[in-house]
Amino acid sequence: MNDEHDRSKGDDIHDVATEWWVKRDAGAMPRSDRRAFEKWLAEKPEHREAFEEIELLCSQVRAIRPERAHVGAFASRQRRIASVASAALVALFVLMLSWNELSLLLRADFRTVAGETRTITLDDGSRVHLGGKSAIAVNYRGAERKVTLIEGEGWFEAEPNAARPFVVAAASGSVTALGTTFDIALIGDIARVTVAKHRVTISSQGGAKVVSEGQQSIFGPETSISSPTIVDVNDETAWRRGKLIFRNRPLGEVVATLARYHQGYLLTPSAAVRELRVSGVFDADDPLGALKVIEESLDIKAIRLTNYLVILHG
Repeated sequence: MNDEHDRSKGDDIHDVATEWWVKRDAGAMPRSDRRAFEKWLAEKPEHREAFEEIELLCSQVRAIRPERAHVGAFASRQRRIASVASAALVALFVLMLSWNELSLLLRADFRTVAGETRTITLDDGSRVHLGGKSAIAVNYRGAERKVTLIEGEGWFEAEPNAARPFVVAAASGSVTALGTTFDIALIGDIARVTVAKHRVTISSQGGAKVVSEGQQSIFGPETSISSPTIVDVNDETAWRRGKLIFRNRPLGEVVATLARYHQGYLLTPSAAVRELRVSGVFDADDPLGALKVIEESLDIKAIRLTNYLVILHG
């Protein structure tokens, strides 16, 4: 790399790190570029940290789609547009989105897109309200009524029927309704269950716990069922009224929620940034406005590769 990076002192470090990642990932770099890259890394600890964040981000993106042939296809695109880092990353995300869309079409019976909410009435009269970027599969057979929450968030109003339990599968576990109204939100591989009426039984990893009205619990494939805690159900389910309310929540969780209402991707590759705490009330139809407020209140920054892809960093 030449004077393109000699002038980068005034540029955003993460933008420069992104350019270096694209060049390095495109294949063998010329010796002069490799020396310049190593020199840039060594100049400041912040340079190496920024590059590692971008590297982690891209590895996470590639993990979305297992077929390496398509990743390789994208790599060939990178060789053609290596000088345009932003375009390269956006192209990659478009590719990943296409795969996710196809996967959901094959697996889901009902789904929503970003910012959309939808109410589904099932055969027995039970109702499911889906939040943005959410999907379910329904299997009503024999003695069980089973709904699988594939992604996103759902508010479930189960019709009582002791002979046919109403079960929602999520995060490698299940939630069985006991004449119940409850909410389940998927955040990564964690399911967060909030009970609005009556009780549910959560089963996961060979254990089970009852969660009662006004309580919340989480679980996941590598997370044991948490002890129920008392929460404000209205706050936790404010998305049904067009609001998103957070009280001392990790930024990673907040961004994951906002992402369901954004046409694109919102990412936080830094573990330290994901653990920052956020409190606030935001409009569900303005996720970028919410991000702007969060940026200012936490003194963090964002790389915007168009509004479609926003990366938050410290």
